[in-house]
Amino acid sequence: MTETSPAVASIVDFAKTAPEVSVSSPSADRLLAGTPRQKTSNVFSDAGGKFFAGVWESTPGKWRVSYSENEFCHVTAGRIRITDQAGDGREFGAGDTFVVPAGFEGTWEVLEAARKLYVIYEP
Repeated sequence: MTETSPAVASIVDFAKTAPEVSVSSPSADRLLAGTPRQKTSNVFSDAGGKFFAGVWESTPGKWRVSYSENEFCHVTAGRIRITDQAGDGREFGAGDTFVVPAGFEGTWEVLEAARKLYVIYEP
């Protein structure tokens, strides 16, 4: 009889993990300005498909957003503006950290080519 050990969870080091990379643009019905190109490098996804972490990059542009997920963001480069449906906007640049809660609706605008670390939880 041989014993098998249970799977052991390992630390996910962003610098040493090959991410799942996708390149996209906002859909035409959400796009408001520019021709933003986005690159998402997803470094971690949990087995249940509810938790994700990685790096997101985008060229300038503006589009509508509607969040079903909670997203933690840490901007590492560039500048963005997020505006809610009431017209209240906030700008974020390199070094800024914020959370976009599930249920948020408004616009996301990349003012200068931007890069952020993200952590997403989809309830």
